[in-house]
Amino acid sequence: MGSRQVTSWQGKNITVAGLGVSGVSAARALAGLGAVVTVVDGGDSEGHRERAAELEAAGISVRLADAETLPEGTDLVVTSPGWKPDSPLFEAAAAAGVDVVGDVEIAWRLRGPDAAPWLAITGTNGKTTTTQMLASILKAAGLKTAAVGNIGTPIIDVVLGEEPYRDLDVLAVELSSYQLHWAPSLRVHSAAVLNLAPDHLDWHGSMEAYAADKGRIYEGNTVACVYNADAADNKATENLVMEADVEEGCRAIGFTLGAPGPSMLGVVDGILVDRAFVDDRQKNAQELAEVADVNPPAPHNIANALAAAALARAFGVKPSAVRDGLRAFRPDAHRVSHVDEVDGVTYVDDSKATNTHAAEASLAAFDPIVWIAGGLAKGATFDELVQRSAKRLRAAVLIGADRALIAEALARHAPQVPVVDLERTDTGAMLAAVREAARLAEPGDTVLLAPACASMDMFANYNKRGDAFADAVRELAAEKA
Repeated sequence: MGSRQVTSWQGKNITVAGLGVSGVSAARALAGLGAVVTVVDGGDSEGHRERAAELEAAGISVRLADAETLPEGTDLVVTSPGWKPDSPLFEAAAAAGVDVVGDVEIAWRLRGPDAAPWLAITGTNGKTTTTQMLASILKAAGLKTAAVGNIGTPIIDVVLGEEPYRDLDVLAVELSSYQLHWAPSLRVHSAAVLNLAPDHLDWHGSMEAYAADKGRIYEGNTVACVYNADAADNKATENLVMEADVEEGCRAIGFTLGAPGPSMLGVVDGILVDRAFVDDRQKNAQELAEVADVNPPAPHNIANALAAAALARAFGVKPSAVRDGLRAFRPDAHRVSHVDEVDGVTYVDDSKATNTHAAEASLAAFDPIVWIAGGLAKGATFDELVQRSAKRLRAAVLIGADRALIAEALARHAPQVPVVDLERTDTGAMLAAVREAARLAEPGDTVLLAPACASMDMFANYNKRGDAFADAVRELAAEKA
């Protein structure tokens, strides 16, 4: 992926904040480039000590149980994405005149002159699915690519050409608001902001700051800024495009679930169509795929497919590759995943719906619904979600620490909907929730796990929560067999 300027890192004193996946990747990469690296982390568990020992064996210093003191002589701090901007370590860095950047910024600086272009994606919801869809489309076009970044593969490893990421043609890059906050010099080929809804406001401090960090993805785009043109998103992403400083000739490309205007992608009679990357876009449209080619064909996922298609078309991909890539794509588990059908009732796992925006999109895909919801609200409110989804609800089964907030919203805006409030938080709580949902459901209904909350009050993560739901459904099916 081209040469890189190793000498600029030689002898530099770099402090890496965080001993997670991205922190370990950054530490190893920078040490390999000749930097003197110290990793700091507030934890001191057995896992922390094991990772520290591995790094120390590679000549990297690690300081556990102290994440607040800036190591003496630090030239640059490289932070893991989740560390808050007001962390004491960063306040100490600011006082010392030391910059703080993230792993994405380091990866961008390490790119060589022949580096693969980046097609970047962010948004409150749908980032991972859209990034994977984009990678599938690019592969269908015969391009060597990988889905990287916030999706789980450290971007530094990719940029440095670690196996199996050598000689790639283009990267499909998922970026979180955290990563964008710490990446001031990022300038990609084309980018998309899928949607904007309140999330992580405890980290960013305000909705305005959160949106501004998302909008950084458009800065310096060279070909296309892809935005959500539907009124349901209040044109928030289009406003970010208008505010961005882009390269001359870069175009604003909208996507919509309705009929597209010029310079947009949209849907006409069950067909995904392109009126952006065609000759005479005032009069012509190019068929890309059918709605049925999108898996699953829920409205929010069709929007994801349109955004992925727009980025691929911005990179010159042919229409047939968009169709073939969407057909080949299979979503990850716990994302609107069909689990089973029992006694005429469909059971769907969308444990990944960890906030109200994602849950609303999930609820919009089914009717009628017995809704399993609850967990850690993270400061969210549920009135708008319930108001918009009430007509689809047959009943609700509530679990988790903040279930009362959802129960109160249901009482205010959907008093006709029966509610079961489960106080249990033990490992059998999900089985109890599924049994209650099965009791309330009628043939033709969907029992939908779309919690609208984080999972950590009851489960290690949303994957474990989804697994518990699927296990409970399978147990129910076995009993009915």
